[in-house]
Amino acid sequence: MISAQNPVHCQPPVLDHTFTPSEIQELFSFLQSEPSFHSTSSSDTNRSVYSTEERKRRRMISNRESARRSRWRKKRHLEDLTNEVNRLKLQNRDLKNRLCLLTHDCHVVQRDSNRLLSESIYLRQKLAGLHQILAEITPLQ
Repeated sequence: MISAQNPVHCQPPVLDHTFTPSEIQELFSFLQSEPSFHSTSSSDTNRSVYSTEERKRRRMISNRESARRSRWRKKRHLEDLTNEVNRLKLQNRDLKNRLCLLTHDCHVVQRDSNRLLSESIYLRQKLAGLHQILAEITPLQ
């Protein structure tokens, strides 16, 4: 630790090289363009606070944008699901209508089949009766 009672003496280095006026101007312009990092003034504190405030503000804006995009994706997903539900309802209704028509056609075919089966039985019995009559008539001749 350095105390005020013991002063530190520094000797500046001796330069063997002298600078040209253009080099000196370049050095001064470089020093003037760089910001001072060693200042502890209230403006630096304000910049630090402002930077923190700015980061918070940017993060808040970013979070709001992210939430807005999330709400938009959720809304879009809900719309897609609603469209899918409507499409499936239409498809279900069409399938039910087709099933109803096929069931009706099946009943019609079964009714026709039963009618034809009954007619076939009746005609076989009638043919058997005609064969019997023919058999009775034929031996006599």
